[in-house]
Amino acid sequence: MDTKKPVSVVAALIWRGDKFLICRRPPHKARGGLYEFVGGKVEPGETKPQALIRECREELAVTVEVRDVFMELVHPYPDMTVDLTLYNARIAQGEPQLLEHTDIRYIHPSEIPDYAFCPADKEILERLMEGGV
Repeated sequence: MDTKKPVSVVAALIWRGDKFLICRRPPHKARGGLYEFVGGKVEPGETKPQALIRECREELAVTVEVRDVFMELVHPYPDMTVDLTLYNARIAQGEPQLLEHTDIRYIHPSEIPDYAFCPADKEILERLMEGGV
């Protein structure tokens, strides 16, 4: 039983037309090679939107405008439990760069089954496939 406090994580749901942005984790990281939404851990002293803006700058070299919460969930992994907040966001400045990930692409919700995602994203992906945008 994992009694550790869940790690607060934020991520961005960024749309371009009818497709959304996904990123592949580098092979040397936990859950390497799996796709995810851009984002990361909230650092002490940061608000969730501030953390998301920082993570998008660090990982993609873009500035995002953080909008409303799309979904919140808690997911236990063997090594940690994540408390994930996924925000609707828009790229306000820049074009995504491969600074951290091994692949960045925009996919249509119908393409979700073609990609291997991090297990924590399962509920989010199901909602996207059902058209719950």
